[in-house]
Amino acid sequence: MTDETNDLQATTRFEPGPVEDRLLRRWLGEHLFHAEPDPGRRAYSIVIPPPNVTGKLHMGHALNDAIQDALTRYHRMLGDNACWLLGTDHAGIATQNVVEKQLRAQGKSKEDIGREEFVKLVWAWREQYGNTIVEQVKRLGCACDYERERFTLDPQYVKAVVKVFVALHAKGYIYKDHYIVNWCPRCGTAISDLEVEYIDEAGHLYYVRYALEGGGSVTIATTRPETMLGDTAVAVNPTDERYRETVGRTALLPLLGRALPVIADERVDPAFGTGALKITPAHDLTDFDIGRDHQLPTIQAIGPDGRITAAGGPYAGLAIDEARERVVADLRSAGVLEKVDDYSHSVATCHRCGTHIEPLISLQWFMRMDELKAPATEAVRDGRVRFVPERWGRVYLDWMEKLRPWCISRQLWWGHQLPVWYCESEGCRETIVAEQEPASCPHCGGASLRRDTDVLDTWFSSALWPFATWGWPDETADLAYFYPTSLLSTAREIIFLWVARMVMMGLEFMGDVPFHEVYIHSVIQAADGRRMSKSLGTGIDPVEMIDKYGADATRFGLLLMSSSQDVRFSEEKIAMGRNFANKLWNAGRLVLLAADGTAPARSDSELVDRWITSRLARATTAVSAALEACDFSAAVDELYHFVWDEVCDWYLELVKTRLYSDDPAVRASAAGHAMFVLDGVARLAHPFLPFVSEEIASQYGAAPLLDKPFAVVGPDDAGADDEAALARLQAAVQALRTYRAEQRIAPGQVLRAAFVADDGGASAGDLYRSFTDAFRALARIELVAAAGAAADGEAGGATVVLVPGGRFEVAAPDVDRGEERERLRAQVAKLEAEVARSEAKLANTSFVERAPQAVIDKERAKLADYRADRDELATRLRSLS
Repeated sequence: MTDETNDLQATTRFEPGPVEDRLLRRWLGEHLFHAEPDPGRRAYSIVIPPPNVTGKLHMGHALNDAIQDALTRYHRMLGDNACWLLGTDHAGIATQNVVEKQLRAQGKSKEDIGREEFVKLVWAWREQYGNTIVEQVKRLGCACDYERERFTLDPQYVKAVVKVFVALHAKGYIYKDHYIVNWCPRCGTAISDLEVEYIDEAGHLYYVRYALEGGGSVTIATTRPETMLGDTAVAVNPTDERYRETVGRTALLPLLGRALPVIADERVDPAFGTGALKITPAHDLTDFDIGRDHQLPTIQAIGPDGRITAAGGPYAGLAIDEARERVVADLRSAGVLEKVDDYSHSVATCHRCGTHIEPLISLQWFMRMDELKAPATEAVRDGRVRFVPERWGRVYLDWMEKLRPWCISRQLWWGHQLPVWYCESEGCRETIVAEQEPASCPHCGGASLRRDTDVLDTWFSSALWPFATWGWPDETADLAYFYPTSLLSTAREIIFLWVARMVMMGLEFMGDVPFHEVYIHSVIQAADGRRMSKSLGTGIDPVEMIDKYGADATRFGLLLMSSSQDVRFSEEKIAMGRNFANKLWNAGRLVLLAADGTAPARSDSELVDRWITSRLARATTAVSAALEACDFSAAVDELYHFVWDEVCDWYLELVKTRLYSDDPAVRASAAGHAMFVLDGVARLAHPFLPFVSEEIASQYGAAPLLDKPFAVVGPDDAGADDEAALARLQAAVQALRTYRAEQRIAPGQVLRAAFVADDGGASAGDLYRSFTDAFRALARIELVAAAGAAADGEAGGATVVLVPGGRFEVAAPDVDRGEERERLRAQVAKLEAEVARSEAKLANTSFVERAPQAVIDKERAKLADYRADRDELATRLRSLS
């Protein structure tokens, strides 16, 4: 025992804080989590979903990290060469926003200092604060290969991103085009469809009358009257009979007088509003598509700064909300605003800052998805990539069918700047896409080159994560050994943002899927069912839970909460994890103090030892099966009940007398097997509760557990006969405990009892007599040899407690005869019901004719036992009348 390990005598509660700090330092100092390619061992690799460099650990991270750590430790203990690669994402928009906020506090903007200085400032911020979440991951006890930590702006990673961009551009998959995009005026950049969050807002539906040339009018309904400043048509559905005579005529835009053709298009919903739709191609995706198909002009009425452009005439320069108020007021003054209805609708917002998204036509870089999505779709269809739960595979496939071109450029300064240059020589204007910065234009030889200022969407670079992190595009030993990775654990909201794109990129550049299995974990909601959010006040910091309960408890509680559905956070389950860690620690203390240095040594000489070995084998099999199926709640639940209900409540109680026996041989055998069981329990618990299990193992020289086999027993070590025998003992003890509770007998009072066997119950008598000490310890019952002796000297006589194989006649001092009669009547009634059920079964000719003879004989034996027990209790009941 070292100075660092706990003083077992003094430490009656597991104190996680000091233990976690000490063990983590030891693990990191010994490079325990590092893995190198080893052709002689099977690789098991996971790449962590890279958290934003701006991020702090939240409950979703903590759950996912606990899941990945359990799998990594489990496979390492199975003998696999397990490597869990860690890293962070540069998080373009989020990180730039943080640093811009700091500049604004100083009265500056990024434009004031220029791009080069701004990027230097962001790097400095990253060096100072960017490691926060990595340190929090360590606090959770995660066995990541910290020596391999990656960052999506590492030089080697940048090399990979540039190579992919250039290769896809050369294939024609990446191109530049004017297209409608989701624009965030606050962040000043385009964002992808998947980065848009939709929230329900209470708004209004405005009914506006557009005059028609030649007389008449058409009324449209809109939620955004300010966008009418960019209208270029009015559209109706071709099947809408109300407007059959209107199609082909010309409407006049109120306020500005612009002539608008009335067109027919099947994408118009006749049931919305009046069935007539104003078409604003520059500010709505559907309108954009309609405009292209009908060759309508596009008029951008809202600019990238969120203000009305010159095309808005007298409204130019107004912010969107101001413009809406002015336009509505002027429509009302002009007498063309027919009515305004309350209207709740879904509004697109930026997932980073919450600003309303403005659909704008913008010159951007796009990636065509058709050629990439086909093999990525097939990989899920044919099972090369398997989703757990399975339903998420269907969601993935449905989304793939609807895939649109991906806008990959962002108007930011922080990130992967596009490897694109423009020749500015007179008459050239060549676009150059290259891995290295060109010295001159390959077309004209001119040296006047300007680099594109845009950066790539963060999700573009993170799509390469499963192979770029292993050294691609170089052909490294790591890449050859650890790719494809074994499993990805992630949240459902990034199946499309990230998972699908990784599959596409992996197949395109590696020729193989990036992972074989995708586990979609639960979303942890607040206790009241709302989403966890700092702004809503519903967020809970997992580090606070670690500080309060310990890392093991936090991991255990989160895994116990997990399921295939969303779950509500339960601090009670984390407290349950703390109590469980303490239970483990004290079970370990009991065994270690009693064993006094005895090494683990399996013994099969005693029934109780064989029984606990069998139960350990079954628990190990069940936990392994749950882990293989990604059923983490079932895994920790099985571990919990095995340790608490069987090891602590039964095995340790049954073995105590042998552990403290005066016979050295008995004591040594019991201690060796108890240590064997403790070692098996510590290994079984290690993937879930690494700190307390490692601290226990440290006491007897078995640490680090990561280097030990997961199982000390196998399925063949399960013994049904031994389990059946112990089950009889457990049933007898429980029946006696129930009797004591019903009679409200003082817990410390020892009662005498004699066992009376049924026909064929002699073996039960032998079993019970061999556990005389257990009956005294567990049921406060002293076994005596003869039935009559049980009641000698007791005022209340003897009562009967039915147990497997017979009955106990228990001395019952001062038992209320009325209460005893009621108890016996209830038991007689229960046995009458069993007799009736069994008699009916045996009277059923279908059962007798079809059932095997052994089954029929067993049922007849049960009926005989039921009748004998009923008659015995009935006799006892009559004697009390």
